[in-house]
Amino acid sequence: MAVRRLPDTLVDRIAAGEVVERPASAVKELVENSIDAGAKRIDIAIGDGGKSLIRIIDDGAGMGTEDLELAVERHATSKLGGDDLLDIATLGFRGEALPSIGSVSRMSVTSRTEGADAHVIDIDNGRKAGPKPAALTRGTVVEVRDLFASVPARLKFLKSTTAETQAVADVVRRLALAHPETGFVLSSDGRTLIDAPPQKEPDLSARVGSVLGADYADNSIGIDAEREGVRLTGLAGLPTFHRGSARWQFLFVNGRPVRDRQLISAIRAGYQDVMARDRFPFVCLFVSLSPREVDVNVHPAKAEVRFRDPGLVRGLVVSALRRAFAGAAPQTASEELGERIAVMAQAAGQATYAAQPAFHTGMAEPSHAYRAEPALSPERRASLAGLFAPSADARADAAPASTEDMSLPLGAARAQLHETYIVAQTEDGVVIVDQHAAHERLVYERMKESLARDGVARQALLVPEVVDLDPSDAERLLARAGELEQLGLVVEDFGPGSVCVREVPAMLTKGNVAGLIRDIADDLAEMDASSRLEERLNHVAATMACYGSVRAGRRLRPEEMNALLREIEATPNASQCNHGRPTFVRLSLADLEKLFGRR
Repeated sequence: MAVRRLPDTLVDRIAAGEVVERPASAVKELVENSIDAGAKRIDIAIGDGGKSLIRIIDDGAGMGTEDLELAVERHATSKLGGDDLLDIATLGFRGEALPSIGSVSRMSVTSRTEGADAHVIDIDNGRKAGPKPAALTRGTVVEVRDLFASVPARLKFLKSTTAETQAVADVVRRLALAHPETGFVLSSDGRTLIDAPPQKEPDLSARVGSVLGADYADNSIGIDAEREGVRLTGLAGLPTFHRGSARWQFLFVNGRPVRDRQLISAIRAGYQDVMARDRFPFVCLFVSLSPREVDVNVHPAKAEVRFRDPGLVRGLVVSALRRAFAGAAPQTASEELGERIAVMAQAAGQATYAAQPAFHTGMAEPSHAYRAEPALSPERRASLAGLFAPSADARADAAPASTEDMSLPLGAARAQLHETYIVAQTEDGVVIVDQHAAHERLVYERMKESLARDGVARQALLVPEVVDLDPSDAERLLARAGELEQLGLVVEDFGPGSVCVREVPAMLTKGNVAGLIRDIADDLAEMDASSRLEERLNHVAATMACYGSVRAGRRLRPEEMNALLREIEATPNASQCNHGRPTFVRLSLADLEKLFGRR
């Protein structure tokens, strides 16, 4: 078959396949153009998930007649010069968005600059008509109808209306977070989904609250770090404020929303010690650096980037997150606590005090559902007083009331419940501590500190313990024997499928050695062989800490409970255990009053 030139309409549709994969892609391209035009307000309306209608209205600089005609031509742009590919500062720059979208839809572009008349160009699946006069204030209106109607194969692969609407909303959220100076309104089939007013003074926390919800702003800590010309700013969610997917990770490079695998990997490493493997943190992070240090042309949709020095960026992200968590005061996620309180209050069946009619006046007066009992006789009162008087043993075990302790963040220990939870009183409420989870974090942090300093202290077993394993697990353990020795665990070969444990970390001498060895073998089997040494050591140390911590079911003396509280306050990342679960929950007096219907 002879080689022949493709018709322009087919070329445009092929280009559209690279640029416009779904309605959300079209929305992204068009909104980025509005942002580049200096718009202070952008209204986005979609119908049927963007399949039947996409309308973008902005108050930007607008376009004159000549610019309007060029804007719908391929590879025509006002944002790029001949030598500017390494210094790209705008979002939409290829000059492909409008012609690509117009080749697979019915599109109209209306625009007007200050002091000029408005004009409109219509494009019907690649066939242009206009420009012709129109009515419009300054700015641009782009309306796209019947996207992919002329490309049934592409239309068939679009998802449900709900899924496409969610994809559009995600795009608008990311752009709204990146540009707080611009107002964004997104409506779907007449229903407002996002309404983020413009900010005169950029405030990321307020912007996150208006775009995502107050919970995301309230359960985050600020990030601000810089290294060798690369700056990282934004918000990172508390480790206890986690999600079931990565869709709540918002990453930006020089103001451009990206889904970069290198950055996602760095975030996972930053949360490695404080979050369960199957959970995902909320982050809204901005990486700022010279345009010459990053290539944004890696992906047709500019969703991925390539850093000139990826190690520098990764190191900055990981260290900034770890420092932020280590320096933050111990706290738990308010959203989760609020939900639990609401459920508890509902389950408790709060007492209702129905107003009963007072017949003697004809007026309704409050009459409590709980009727007063007859007065007790002096003899009966004396017998009850003796029944509830604390015993001598109870008085001896009671934690001493200390106003000074109550002023500390985790307060003073008052009781132990089910030999698992410590109840402490603070000046404004109650703290409940999971003793095993809290001590597990303390042991882990001690092991990491010892490892970084001079190695973990170890102690020889009086009788070495032989552990039988699967041959592959035994081989894997022996291959890492040098690393395990740094953690205070000395293992040797003891024949096929067996290892001999001669020394263990000093803090684990009373632990279940065989169980520890089997769990470490499982960890090594799951771990990526390419993981850095530090990550592998920390992972194994976390498993060891679980075996060396105070177990649930152990009774603690008051001084032991208070000592544990003080250690939690002084230990970094103490709000959650090594598996990402919270180590304590704080209830304010207001929370308690809600539980008992006082609020």
